[in-house]
Amino acid sequence: MGWAIALHGGAGDIPLSLPADRRLPREVALHHCLEIGVAALKAQKHPLDVVELVVRELENHPNFNAGKGSVLTSRGTVEMEACIMDGNSKKCGAVSGLTTVVNAISLARLVMDNTPHIYLGFDGAEAFAREQGVETVDSSHFITPENIERLKQAKEADRVQIDYTQPIQKDEKSESPTGNEDSQIGTVGCVAVDKNGNLAAATSTGGFVNKMVGRIGDTPIIGAGTYANNLCAVSATGRGETIIRGTVSRDVAALMEYKGLSLKEAAAYVVESNPRGDVGLVAVSAKGEVTMQFNTTGMFRACATEDGCSEVAIWPSVQD
Repeated sequence: MGWAIALHGGAGDIPLSLPADRRLPREVALHHCLEIGVAALKAQKHPLDVVELVVRELENHPNFNAGKGSVLTSRGTVEMEACIMDGNSKKCGAVSGLTTVVNAISLARLVMDNTPHIYLGFDGAEAFAREQGVETVDSSHFITPENIERLKQAKEADRVQIDYTQPIQKDEKSESPTGNEDSQIGTVGCVAVDKNGNLAAATSTGGFVNKMVGRIGDTPIIGAGTYANNLCAVSATGRGETIIRGTVSRDVAALMEYKGLSLKEAAAYVVESNPRGDVGLVAVSAKGEVTMQFNTTGMFRACATEDGCSEVAIWPSVQD
């Protein structure tokens, strides 16, 4: 048994031809966030504090779809959501519909710590943020030129747009009249376990480009996008509606608990049981095991363990 950490910056149809100016900043950010998480675990910080710290860093990075880089709704606004969960106590907190909170994950932590509830959304969550004195800014802070352009492309093509793909071409409009590309791609998340087997998970997102105002994805839903118990911690990414229907993160824990599967076996079963191209996840076990699995083209991800294993990757590797 030893500490372990894994994090992701979203899964999806990430082309091998992804331009360097889109790939390299994310890789650098993954390395940076992994180093922060490892340092915190080595300093014997509780995993709950570690995952919050790492996800805050990911939220502050404009090239990930959370916090500063959140994608825009059909009205050109941001609606951010996040969730955090402690494995041993199963205490958890979640928020949705945030428009001014700089770090959604920290507000989710405050919901967990300072209220009798689990989930706050929209105006109520914003009011709670003001009561708690968390950092807020004008909503324009979160709107980046890249995401304005992506929303424009999505509207021109009359569909939502998957993150990490090449810009939509106008002659592609007829390819997806039913909106099958409405996947919630680009979520960020982190899972961690310390040397004592304490587990925690955290996930944050802006949703997907051109989503309906008021849409809630898998990220803040316990057992869908985020889950932790005394066996494992899981953070999922991909098509939100698929992850909700499949209770993806809880299923990993359930297979370990009821079927006796290993972390890797359980994660593989869950990922492959869902439609191809829809699901990715990172997970750690109480034993210090780590797995990062996906059935999409790629997933921005990173992990490290106490025994010296470390990886930062996007596309499938040999061990995958």
